[in-house]
Amino acid sequence: MPSSRNASATAEPDDRGPALTSPRVVRDLLRRHGLGADTSLGQHFLIDRATLASIVAAAEPAPRDEVWEVGPGLGTLTVELARRAGRVIAIELDRRLLPVLAETLAPWPHAEVRHADALRVDFTTAAPGAVFVANLPYQVGTAVLSSVLSCGRFARAVVLVQKEVAERLVATAGSAAYGSLSLWVAHHARARIVRSVPAGAFLPPPKVTSAVVRLDVDPAARPDPATFTLIRDGFRHRRKTLVANLRAAGDDPSDVQRALQELGFDPRARAEVLDLATFRRLAQRLRPRAVSEPQAT
Repeated sequence: MPSSRNASATAEPDDRGPALTSPRVVRDLLRRHGLGADTSLGQHFLIDRATLASIVAAAEPAPRDEVWEVGPGLGTLTVELARRAGRVIAIELDRRLLPVLAETLAPWPHAEVRHADALRVDFTTAAPGAVFVANLPYQVGTAVLSSVLSCGRFARAVVLVQKEVAERLVATAGSAAYGSLSLWVAHHARARIVRSVPAGAFLPPPKVTSAVVRLDVDPAARPDPATFTLIRDGFRHRRKTLVANLRAAGDDPSDVQRALQELGFDPRARAEVLDLATFRRLAQRLRPRAVSEPQAT
């Protein structure tokens, strides 16, 4: 849970810059710069003050923190982060938005904008214990989050994603949204949904509901390629049993059935009923050589 020091975090405007949650201000800003939202890049500008406040409260930026933001857009969230954090690094792909950000972030010299593709950013350059915050487009969201969680530099991440993706990030064994992404997140972090966000919270409104997710990163997480190769193989065809999927991957069906029984599972079980700890034990039984091989850190 967010600590008490930011429990009252708000997203109120002050005398340094315009109120970027005002639809009128946003439209005027875009008009002055001759711009419109590029929905092909997933641009839907957040204009809901309550959602903005929830993101900030969940991120808990403090004066000692370095915060990385992907997709700052017009700088609405960036400004709120800059009010609280010691340093903000915002990654923006759309070159057209750079003059807008130069204007809206002018009062905040410790907020740096980098023109870059988040899929190509080296997040290992972040300060240890940094905070990651982003409104992630669907088409790149999971790939960016993968880099952020696995780089070993961030203490927590707060992301605004499609609600369907949010449900997958936090899903547990046996639920409909549970899959390899859920397991991968569980290996690296504790994830929870902070709030749902209606389409009307954005300008222009998207066609989907979104959600804010907070992920508290496990600093002890290490690469586990053997387990996650097994997970990917196990989820290859969701309608098939684990035995069938792993047989297609080269495992002996009788070995898989025996291992499942030893772990207390029906040999006809599907991958979605196994939690992360069980997949680890299954990998140790079925692919001991891969588990015992040295892993990159």
